[in-house]
Amino acid sequence: MMERLNKLTPYERLEVVRHKGRPTVRDYIPMIFDEFIEMHGDRYFGDDGAIMGGIASISGIPVTVIAEVKGRNLNENKDSNFAMPHPEGYRKALRLAKQAEKFHRPVICFIDTPGAFCGVEAEKRGQGEAIARNLLEFMRLKTPIISVVLGEGGSGGALALGVCDELAVLENSIYSVISPRGFASILWKDAGKEKEACNIMRVTAEDMVELGVAEKIIEEPLGGAHNDIGQTAENIAEFLYKTLHKKMKIDIDVLLNERYTKFRKVGEFTEE
Repeated sequence: MMERLNKLTPYERLEVVRHKGRPTVRDYIPMIFDEFIEMHGDRYFGDDGAIMGGIASISGIPVTVIAEVKGRNLNENKDSNFAMPHPEGYRKALRLAKQAEKFHRPVICFIDTPGAFCGVEAEKRGQGEAIARNLLEFMRLKTPIISVVLGEGGSGGALALGVCDELAVLENSIYSVISPRGFASILWKDAGKEKEACNIMRVTAEDMVELGVAEKIIEEPLGGAHNDIGQTAENIAEFLYKTLHKKMKIDIDVLLNERYTKFRKVGEFTEE
């Protein structure tokens, strides 16, 4: 009998996250939301398949949904650039977030990326600026923001959708400032030490809550989300519904101050 995922090592969790049958946001959206209408383009360059977004409702509450997209097969991964967004993806996300602010809709973000695309063309179009702009604008966006890490949450590519009022992480997901492979490449000049890196980086869901990065761990079925997609979607929906009701009751000035305080305290520690 397979043991509970919280008994697995960080690298074993990473392997579950990369399971070919693990559900993606395309599986979750129709199970969690009603009447999802996708919107395209950043109004500057084009449309990025690595980030999808649109308007929907959950239990009668209108929301804007922004999500990083992983594929379940080679063709889907090619269409979404293996979930590595270009600048136009982040600019699309910001356009939809500003639209949500205008119409007083909460924003729900789903994070699932190994990191932003680091190709020459992305750098030419301002990858760093696009991510930085999202960090700035999301921090002062005058509407509730809730983010959920579905699988991999790697580097600035994930953080661009991670500035929020409340962050939840699926039980088996990881969230880190750099991917384990990138960590190993920099620290030991050997990407093959990904497993060793992952096990010392403190990237698990429990680590995120302990360190004050995330507020909630969403339980997965035994063996991983792919073993019961419906139950996982139900768990996510329950978290979103409860959190939306809580955050929508807070005065916007208080909400912005709490958001600022949430990120100011990340990384605080004491030494004896």
